[in-house]
Amino acid sequence: MVLLKTERLTLREFESSDWRAVHEYGADPEVVRYMQWGPNAEKETQDFVRRAMAHQREQPRRHYGLAVVLQAEDRLIGGCGLTVSAPEHRGGWIGYCFNRSFWGHGYATEAARVLLWLGFNRLRLHRVFATCDPVNAASARVLEKVGMRREGHLVEHEWQKKRWRDSYLYAILEREWNLTSAQAPSSA
Repeated sequence: MVLLKTERLTLREFESSDWRAVHEYGADPEVVRYMQWGPNAEKETQDFVRRAMAHQREQPRRHYGLAVVLQAEDRLIGGCGLTVSAPEHRGGWIGYCFNRSFWGHGYATEAARVLLWLGFNRLRLHRVFATCDPVNAASARVLEKVGMRREGHLVEHEWQKKRWRDSYLYAILEREWNLTSAQAPSSA
């Protein structure tokens, strides 16, 4: 079970009752415009939460989908995740998505740092990567703020929402992460 806290956020496992809060951002076309999925119908959101809960029982576990809760309001404001995509190479990737009402407050950066901490300090990964649409400057800034470097520009590598999509590829190595001496979140 994963439960991590920062000064403002709690990252915890998804629960079945979370689907309405997830749907609030998952059905918003503005929120999901750069995502491979969405906007979601209610059933798609419920299925997502069920899959996230099923991953909690995996052995060995490779998918860590986590609800992001704003502690001050005890409100689910987004979701984030880390996937161990190449266990034999100790590699993984991260992603995040937040309710539009909570954009611009540094929550995505805070959550991404926790995901990297989880990947490097708890799961002992060697390399973690992320992708973002080149048009999504806010997401690129998040990845750069947490110490990831842009390694490339993937041209038309995904068919998404009836068009070819480019992506920026960002990554960070364990040794680079260790140089930042990022503070560990508290575990409950």
